[in-house]
Amino acid sequence: MRPLSFLSKLMIFTFAISTLPVLFIGSFSYFTSTKEIQKNVNQSKMELISQINSNVERKLTTVNQTLNQVVNSSVLKRALDSPLNESDFKLYNDLRNEIRNMQSFDTKLEDVVLLNTQQNWMIKNSGLYQLDSYKDHDQLMSLLENSDSNSWVLTPSSWYYSEESVDAAKCSYSISLIKKLPTNKLHKYGLALANIPACTLQGDVSSDSQPLDDIIILDEHNRILLHPDASLVGLPLEDSGFMDGSKLDLQAGNSGQFTTTIDKKEYSVSFLRSQLNGWVYLSVTSIASLTKESTKIGLFTFYICAVMLSLSILLAWIGSRRMYTPIERLLNQLGQRKPGLRARHANEFQVIGEQLHHLFQSKSQLEREINQHIRQVRTFSLSQAYQGNYKKSELHTKLEQFGYGGQIQNWKTMAVITLSIDSYENSAYEKEDLSLLLFATHNMIEELVSPDNRFAPVIMDQFIVTLIGSTENDEPAFHRWLYALTEQLQQEINRCLKLQVSIGLSLPFHCFHKIPIAYKEGIEALKYRIKLGTGVIIQFENLNSGMHYLKLNYPNHKENDLMDAIKLAETDKAKELVRQLFSCIFAQELSPQEYQIPITRLLNNLLIMMQESGIGLNQIYHANGSLFEELLELPTVAEIEDWFWSVIINPLIKIFNSRQNAQYQNISEKIIDLVQHYYDTDLTLEECASRLHYNANYISSIFRKETQSYFSEYLTMYRFKMAKKWLEETDMPVKDIAARLRYNNSQNFIRSFRKQEGMTPGQYRELHSNSKHSQLLDEMAE
Repeated sequence: MRPLSFLSKLMIFTFAISTLPVLFIGSFSYFTSTKEIQKNVNQSKMELISQINSNVERKLTTVNQTLNQVVNSSVLKRALDSPLNESDFKLYNDLRNEIRNMQSFDTKLEDVVLLNTQQNWMIKNSGLYQLDSYKDHDQLMSLLENSDSNSWVLTPSSWYYSEESVDAAKCSYSISLIKKLPTNKLHKYGLALANIPACTLQGDVSSDSQPLDDIIILDEHNRILLHPDASLVGLPLEDSGFMDGSKLDLQAGNSGQFTTTIDKKEYSVSFLRSQLNGWVYLSVTSIASLTKESTKIGLFTFYICAVMLSLSILLAWIGSRRMYTPIERLLNQLGQRKPGLRARHANEFQVIGEQLHHLFQSKSQLEREINQHIRQVRTFSLSQAYQGNYKKSELHTKLEQFGYGGQIQNWKTMAVITLSIDSYENSAYEKEDLSLLLFATHNMIEELVSPDNRFAPVIMDQFIVTLIGSTENDEPAFHRWLYALTEQLQQEINRCLKLQVSIGLSLPFHCFHKIPIAYKEGIEALKYRIKLGTGVIIQFENLNSGMHYLKLNYPNHKENDLMDAIKLAETDKAKELVRQLFSCIFAQELSPQEYQIPITRLLNNLLIMMQESGIGLNQIYHANGSLFEELLELPTVAEIEDWFWSVIINPLIKIFNSRQNAQYQNISEKIIDLVQHYYDTDLTLEECASRLHYNANYISSIFRKETQSYFSEYLTMYRFKMAKKWLEETDMPVKDIAARLRYNNSQNFIRSFRKQEGMTPGQYRELHSNSKHSQLLDEMAE
């Protein structure tokens, strides 16, 4: 990351000092005003539902008092002991007058029903009925099971209109005041019901001048008595969209506020529980409406803060520039410019410090540091080369970078020597001195062997390794010279350091890319000290009948590239990599049996990759024999390469390709379906990605690959297609078409249409209208 300049840091600091107080004050004022607005609204809602509670309870109290007069009247008491047949007409008439007098009060009573199970009669507005033959007899009898002698119950209105027409009831539900009869006896065998239609409660909570559509009334069991949606009356509160947690909030106390979610929208609810009958009065207000006024305050606060921030930023920028002027002058005197600082990723004080530091550094110190770094990098690169971590082309480049270009051009025969200190016994050294002894031996090799005939010695795992080369192409002569050189090294080390060392010699080779093999041969030769003793020079050719150690250098990187090409279904690249892979394998000098190792290794790795990808063997190979037996019977390289391609690799590519095509086509079809259904909305690529649960960049590349067009281009093209269809087939105004296609205004749509079709929408409609008219005239003429 590029470091910030001092000017940038100074400006950021002054910006922060000036802007943070403004942001804090603006945020505090906005949230405080929002809180106060919501508090006032909640308070007004509580006052409103308290007033509604008072109105409803006044009505219910009036109904209760009038019904008490009826149930305690002497007429009703006499009627309870009478069968009320045709001989009791006067008593029945007196009882009906009592009921009519009760209904004459301004209580909006729909009906007063009297039941007598002992005398088997029922009286309501429509007349006298035999109770046991009444249609809803069982439902009415269930009201006797209520443990309370006096209670308000929500009942279906159809219970009281069984003998009338279906539409006789004004409301689907009635709020019934139930009193058990007789009132002065323990055994209750009658009921008096005063029924108020549930829908008449709306008149108690609203008026023509102030309709209240956000009021809900619940009974003590949380069943809805009043709701703006009349179809919800009688249902539990949860069925109206309230979350289950609302029930807990309502049971928490006699009044309060809480928030809930209805149809995925946030609402604030104020509630009050009636002390008279346990009913709950709710006022439901949308959170969005509560914050509407605070949004205006927020916008005003935002504008004020934006102006103050702009002034603060301007003053901070001017002040920072003036404070930075002395530093800028100093940098100019040092010959530094801002572009140069940015290119070096440095700040001003860092540059000034560097300039002062350079004043106290000498040329020799800088040269020693540079040489030391180069030597360390060269040693590391040679270690990587011996371990085989460079490709052939990379190896030559690295060697040339460190000054070995002449050796690469001139050396004809080479060998790797590995030197190891044998033992510390009978010497003046301890085990802790190994690092110093290796360093001393390393320096002696550099002094005794000419730089023209060696690479720089490298200490690797307690061995000293170096490459010895000669311009002679005669291997026997090179061998004699190398043996004499190693004897000289051994003798001089023994004379100077009083140490016995052993040296391993690799087989001679002629190509630099065989350095890793020669290094392994030298290390392998030193392992034979366990048989030959110490202080020996061991030649690998005497251990392995003159054959190179580990001649097979398996091309792992090409195999990995081939696996990637197969998974990506890149047929041409995979075919080229197969050719290169077999060229590397069969370019080495191996026996026919040894060639079986790399080709069976390749087959095994392909089968492992196939299994990990979820591909069964029967999907590519339908024979009953063994793949390995079939492979090892092939006699020539061309047949082996063709077998791998036709039997294994090409079928795998086809499977991976079909997987990709199926996935890509499915995604593209889903995107096209979204465009065709939601073209008249603010549809974006990110919204499509969210619906399909994919990354937006991923589906964009797939859509372009499948349709040869970008998502935005396809959406615009489809919208123009629909626009032309509406212009041809309907009389829809251009302004409405532009609005449906999500243009900000009709002028933008007209300009885009003219650019696309070469004419305005009106001209296009007129052209096609004239064309249809001409076609109609031609058909009539025929």
